[in-house]
Amino acid sequence: QVQLVESGGGLVQAGGSLRLSCAASGGTFGVYAMGWFRQASGKEREFVAAISWSGGSTSYADSVKGRFTISRDNAKNTVYLQMNSLKPEDTGVYYCKAQRVGARDYWGQGTQVTVSS
Repeated sequence: QVQLVESGGGLVQAGGSLRLSCAASGGTFGVYAMGWFRQASGKEREFVAAISWSGGSTSYADSVKGRFTISRDNAKNTVYLQMNSLKPEDTGVYYCKAQRVGARDYWGQGTQVTVSS
């Protein structure tokens, strides 16, 4: 059983930056690929970024490419999302997810990001 706890959300002006963290416990963090998703009020949850178990491969939604960077520190059991040049449309609850082939997915409880114009 993997527990995920996100932190780092908050209120920021457009153009600003935030760094989200997702701390994992209860499992072998290094075997899981990790992802960040977000959900705006009244909308479906959407993919933001993902990183392989080793950190050697990353992927991003087109809407955040060039602005967001996902990274991980397996020694600290933590995945990060550096968000720069934030826009009001980046507002939402950000969730991290742990996944690996043949096992269930695990989700955190989310952290709110609000970008004011």
